[in-house]
Amino acid sequence: MADYNLTLPAMGESIAEATIIRWLKKEGDSIKKEDLLVEIATDKVDSEISSPVNGILKKKLFSPNEVAKVGSPIAILETEEKLKKFTVEDETMEENKKRFYSPLVRTIAHKEGVSFYELETIEGTGEKGRVTKKDILKYIQKNKMITPKYSDIFLSDHKNKENEEVVEMDRIRKITAEHMINSKNISAHVTSFVEADVTNIVKWREKMKDDFQKNTGEKLTLMSVFVECVVKAIKDLPMINISVNGTNIIKKRNIHIGLATALPNGNLIVPVIKNADSYNLGGLIKIINDLIKRAKSNQLKPEETQGGTYTISNIGSFGNLFGTPIIHQPQVAIMAIGLIQKKLSIIETPEGDSIGIRHKIYLSHSYDHRVIDGVLGGGFAKKVALYLEKFNCYTKI
Repeated sequence: MADYNLTLPAMGESIAEATIIRWLKKEGDSIKKEDLLVEIATDKVDSEISSPVNGILKKKLFSPNEVAKVGSPIAILETEEKLKKFTVEDETMEENKKRFYSPLVRTIAHKEGVSFYELETIEGTGEKGRVTKKDILKYIQKNKMITPKYSDIFLSDHKNKENEEVVEMDRIRKITAEHMINSKNISAHVTSFVEADVTNIVKWREKMKDDFQKNTGEKLTLMSVFVECVVKAIKDLPMINISVNGTNIIKKRNIHIGLATALPNGNLIVPVIKNADSYNLGGLIKIINDLIKRAKSNQLKPEETQGGTYTISNIGSFGNLFGTPIIHQPQVAIMAIGLIQKKLSIIETPEGDSIGIRHKIYLSHSYDHRVIDGVLGGGFAKKVALYLEKFNCYTKI
C-alpha cells in the first residue's frame, strides 16, 4: 500500500485558501480516478475536487467548514484498491445507478426508507440533475414520510410560530449579506441617474439577432453593447477605474468588468470579463454568454469571479426602471442598467423638433464619494449614455 496526499489545487493567483463544504466519500470508500471527492468554496464559487488516482479514501484531513490552504494536503488516499464487501442491495443499486447520490442523500434515503428505485424518480435540481438534500426532503415531506427526529437534523427551515416561518440563510446569502454591509460601512455611497435613448441599439438587435444566432449559435443580447460603452467611458475617465487602500488611490491599468448575475436560487454572483477593452463586439457577445451560462450552472472557476475593477448590474431583467446598487468592494463604482421602455419623446433635429416613439433607459450610477465627486460620478453616467445614443445601427459583427 502506498499513500497519496491529495492537495488543494491552485485556483487563481489571488486565491490562497478554500473552505471544505462537504465530503462526497467516506473514509474507507473505494475511489476511482476522476470520482468527485469533496466540495469546496472560495468566496462565492463552489467547486468540486476529483481524485487523480484509483484507490481508497484512507483519511480526511479537514472537516466541513474548516479552511485549507492552497497546496496543503486535504486527504490521504491509498493507491492500491481494496475489495469492498457489498450487500445484495448495494450491488443492485450500483448496477442500476444512473446518477450520483451524495452520502448525505443516501443516508437520508436509508433512514427514511426511500428505496433506490424511488430515488431514481425524484427530480434533481443540482448540477447535471443531481438529487440534493432539499430535493429528497421535499419528496419525503410530500409523501408524509419524514419523522420529527430527522426533520430536526436535516431541515434548514422550520415553523417557529403559527403565522411565522424561520428560514436559515444559505452560505452564499450569508457571504453576500456580509459583503453588502461592509461595502456600506466602507464607501460613502452616492447615486446619479441618467436617461439614455437606445432606439438605435434596439433596432440593430432586432435586425441582426436571427441571422447572428443562425450563423454563430449565440444569442445576441444587449449587454455586450452596454459593456462596450462602459469600457469606452472608462478609457475617457480612467479615475472611475480605481480602488482605495487607506488614504492611497490605486489606479488600475486593466479594465476588468464584473457582471452581477442572478442565479436560479435567487443568490447573486459576479463573473468578470478580464481585459474587457481587448474584445470587439463579437468577442464580448461570446464571452458574456459563456460566463453567464456557466455562472447559472455553477461551473465558474474561482478566478473567474476575482479581480473586477468596475461592475454592471442588469436590473432591467427584473422589470426595474432604476435603483441604488451597492458598490462591489474594493471597487469604487457600479452601474445598474434599467428596463428599456417605449416613450413618446421630443426629437431634436437641425430641421426642427418633432414628436416620436423612442426606446429609453435609465442608468443608475453609484459611486464612492470619498474619491469620486459628482462631476466625475455623474459625468461618467452621462458619458455612457452618450456612447449608447451614438451607437451605429449599421454596425457589423
